Amino acid sequence: MALSDLLYPDNPKRRQELIQLHQELLDCMSTNFHATNELAGVLNEHLGCTITHIQMRKSSTVKENCDIMIQAMSEIQHQVQKIDSDMKEKIEPVLYQKLYDIKEPELEKIAIAHKIFSIILGEVTSTAGMVAMKLFGSNLVTLTVSKLISLLAQIGASVLGGISITILGLAIEMILHAILGAMERNQLLTAVRSYEEHLAEFKEASEKYQHAIREVTSLVRQQVQ
Repeated sequence: MALSDLLYPDNPKRRQELIQLHQELLDCMSTNFHATNELAGVLNEHLGCTITHIQMRKSSTVKENCDIMIQAMSEIQHQVQKIDSDMKEKIEPVLYQKLYDIKEPELEKIAIAHKIFSIILGEVTSTAGMVAMKLFGSNLVTLTVSKLISLLAQIGASVLGGISITILGLAIEMILHAILGAMERNQLLTAVRSYEEHLAEFKEASEKYQHAIREVTSLVRQQVQ
């Protein structure tokens, strides 16, 4: 037993909490990587985007993996905003406004979106209108993605950012050293609280992000079936 465990009997429990929280963070990040690639695939196939797929780097830190996701999400934002600008420039203002009008019937929006992308891209899939309607008619890019980018930046800049995502394979003493460089009780409590605060907000934002993407991708699957 380490000397710190004798001095601070609740340290082993705190250590286990850190390990569990770290794993929850990695699981959440992994799901976000998968969801982002799903969205990128749909946008590339149906809306003419060129978004590169991403992969978690197991030899890198939490911050480095956060940066990978931020870059991918920023690229999604950039390409979607470019599409929006093209639509606004090339179609009649009345059609453009209808696409964003919450009172406009969904089927009408799909027809409008399909017409728009036929003009912009020349040839589009039968699913393009559905994807565009869901994408531009929701807050996926304007709110959901922006919120997650902000949280990823916060996590990367926090005490969590410098931790390797493969650290769970190391001894507990090495985990604590990587996180804190010391094993005093107040530092353990600070680390646990930091994880809890960041993780709670990150998981909530991630669930909204993943749900929004599922709404888009489920349309594609239904169309294929």
